[in-house]
Amino acid sequence: MTRILTVEAERFPIAGTFTISRGSKTEAEVLTCTIRDNGFVGRGECVPYRRYGETMEAVRAAIETMGPAIAAGVSRDELREALPPGAARNAIDCALWDLEAKRSGRPAWQAVCAAAPGRLVTAYTLSLGEPEAMAAQARANASRPLLKVKIGGEGDIARIRAVAQAAPESRIVLDANEGWTADNIAENLAAAAALGVALIEQPLPAGRDAMLGSIPHPVPICADESVHTAKGLSSVRDRYDAVNIKLDKAGGLTEALALRDEARRLGFSIMVGCMVGTSLAMAPAVLLAQGADFVDLDGPLLLARDRVPGLSYEGSWVSPPDAALWG
Repeated sequence: MTRILTVEAERFPIAGTFTISRGSKTEAEVLTCTIRDNGFVGRGECVPYRRYGETMEAVRAAIETMGPAIAAGVSRDELREALPPGAARNAIDCALWDLEAKRSGRPAWQAVCAAAPGRLVTAYTLSLGEPEAMAAQARANASRPLLKVKIGGEGDIARIRAVAQAAPESRIVLDANEGWTADNIAENLAAAAALGVALIEQPLPAGRDAMLGSIPHPVPICADESVHTAKGLSSVRDRYDAVNIKLDKAGGLTEALALRDEARRLGFSIMVGCMVGTSLAMAPAVLLAQGADFVDLDGPLLLARDRVPGLSYEGSWVSPPDAALWG
């Protein structure tokens, strides 16, 4: 029997509304890739992202085109050559990792981690809103050690101040989602520094971020949209202090590991992030995030319901996945 690939579209409601500078959503739309081989089953999940020109339909079609290659036994390294970085490759790559673990009886962490993985502190994301609303979100989560705050528009300094005052014991990561400009970045950076912000993600649009190489960084700046794979790192070395590694962006755990290792070699700090997805999407990222400087794998915490079984979250602590989920 040859390996058989299938893909299913699924929707998981978000608890409330999730808002960033580009818009709002009330559900997570995911694609689940399943590869079956002689009674063994491997699964991977991806979240198509319109910012990168992806749609559910196009990503599903891209996954399905790999059916013959999967049946013929394509390897993860060959997959990196067959598909570009992105959600489709991520779903297949993670399904292949899971299948390999199931077939061999050897947990995926043994190939990914230097030692047995432990639980991690993840950021918890606050949606973009008016300062009063964001302060209320922060106050409700002030016991969490790390908050990720969505900003990216007029009035951001008031938002940052409101959150910092409402959760004075929490470390804060700001995610501007490319929403700042050359006109306001210096003022915003100075305000963030004064308020003790730990990290700022992607303040300027990818492709229009050259000025980051010539202005002070009173707060470390992290590349998100500006870096997808290991090949893109050297070109932004003078602009960023850290890199946010996401499986959907890199195109799978295989490429994400290469990106992580290259980022460390070049001296970048490491953040491991996610799209809003289920525990199946987070599971391989928890292994990738072992030893990272910042972890942002709170996707399931933002959902009204998760997969069963899912990852174990205790407050902001997330534990490595059980084999019943992935790996």
